[in-house]
Amino acid sequence: METLYHQTNKQIQEVQSLMGRLENTDRQSVHLLENELQARIDQIFSHLERLEILTSKEPLNRRQNAKLRVDQLKYDVQHLQTALRNFQHRRYSRETQDREREELMSRTFTTNDADTSIPIDETLQLNSNLNNAHRGMDDLLGSGSSILTGLRDQRGTLKGTHKKMLDVANMLGLSNTVMRLIEKRATQDKFIMIGGMLLTCVVMFLVVKYLG
Repeated sequence: METLYHQTNKQIQEVQSLMGRLENTDRQSVHLLENELQARIDQIFSHLERLEILTSKEPLNRRQNAKLRVDQLKYDVQHLQTALRNFQHRRYSRETQDREREELMSRTFTTNDADTSIPIDETLQLNSNLNNAHRGMDDLLGSGSSILTGLRDQRGTLKGTHKKMLDVANMLGLSNTVMRLIEKRATQDKFIMIGGMLLTCVVMFLVVKYLG
């Protein structure tokens, strides 16, 4: 057991040393180094399984200490495995970003007989359109809110005017015919106001649906 323990500990130290070279390895060689590190880590895990079996066979007075030593090795190699996976994840992300950047930069001019145009990235164009649509929606909603507020104010004014006219008519003793005409005009004004509010809501709905 002692021989296997020291051999496994030495392998962990070698992997730690190789891990320090990952960041400085060129892109063409980093895959080979990652594969070598993973193979060494897998071998260490295999040795640890063997060490756990040997630990269970140790005398009782030495078993606890042997188990602690093996657990420390297991902790070290798990830490190395996590570090390798984190590095691979960062590398994959960088490569994806570099590839997307190269694809964007590699877009060339397309020349026709009369004009030259530059292909525009669809995603950037979509974001720009969405931002413009949002700004238009904000302006439209603000205008609609102002219109509805004005209509409500006009309704209050009409109601007040109607009441005053009825009061004056009563004071002057106007005929019933005149009174009915006044009430009819007030009803018409009310319908006009409601129609205007409904028309505004319909226009806002159609604009929202169109921009969406």
